[in-house]
Amino acid sequence: MLNHSSAPAKPRQRERLYDEAVHQALAGLWEAADRICGKRLRVLIPVLSEAMERHGHLQLDPVVRSRLLDISAAAIDRLLCPERAATGRVRRRRWGTGSAVRQSVPVRTFAEWSDPPPGYFECDMVGHCGGVKEGGNFVHTLTLTDIHSGWTECAALAVREQSLVVEGIKAVCQRLPFALCGLDTDNDSAFMNEILQDYCNQNRIEWTRSRAYRKNDRAWVEQKNGAVVRRLAGYGRLSGLPAAAALQSLYKSARLYVNLFQRRSSWRANSAMGRWWINAIIRR
Repeated sequence: MLNHSSAPAKPRQRERLYDEAVHQALAGLWEAADRICGKRLRVLIPVLSEAMERHGHLQLDPVVRSRLLDISAAAIDRLLCPERAATGRVRRRRWGTGSAVRQSVPVRTFAEWSDPPPGYFECDMVGHCGGVKEGGNFVHTLTLTDIHSGWTECAALAVREQSLVVEGIKAVCQRLPFALCGLDTDNDSAFMNEILQDYCNQNRIEWTRSRAYRKNDRAWVEQKNGAVVRRLAGYGRLSGLPAAAALQSLYKSARLYVNLFQRRSSWRANSAMGRWWINAIIRR
């Protein structure tokens, strides 16, 4: 056998199992099923094809019907690649001003605080949408929590807007018993913008951000969102300037109770911290 010259083997012509008729029928079933994935469509084909034929929306040849019932999920995804590409539903993150600002802000995790002095705050936004974020604007609460002491301040914003976030931070700074030295936010576009960046640069505020989809990086303010904001304002929908003004009045009345009276027992346990807070408030 080795002495004879071997001719190259001809590639085997594989018979095409799923022709254009199967492709068109599969595309129609995929559209009728709201463009679900191949694994889900594979299970739905027997029921869906029978229902569409019964109501006159589909007419299948017996051979085509047999092949559709035997098709695999991988073959479905392979045959529907042109249809999926034509829909243009590939989501890509847009690169804009917010992305450039985000890249310039350093990331700080929950393990990197190492007991900072008073003045380093975590910041977050709480939406009072009533569970459904539809139907116009609604009130937001801007929450700032000090890492060292747990001092929490809240500001009610009539709408979610970048310049209002900075105005809310300015209003909070006027009520603080110490200076704002650091600000740690999430990656929301309400924070990742040039307005807040310019404000932090002008006031020499150290600005950091948490990792995306890691709420534990802002555990201090997340805890206050439930213990302070939700406990006072609840989960109902608030919208309009009157609602924002009423909520701000509630925060103004509750801030001393949250930051002073509730910490009376902890001050007794740590008299040095109690004296520090009293002196700080007197100086303020």
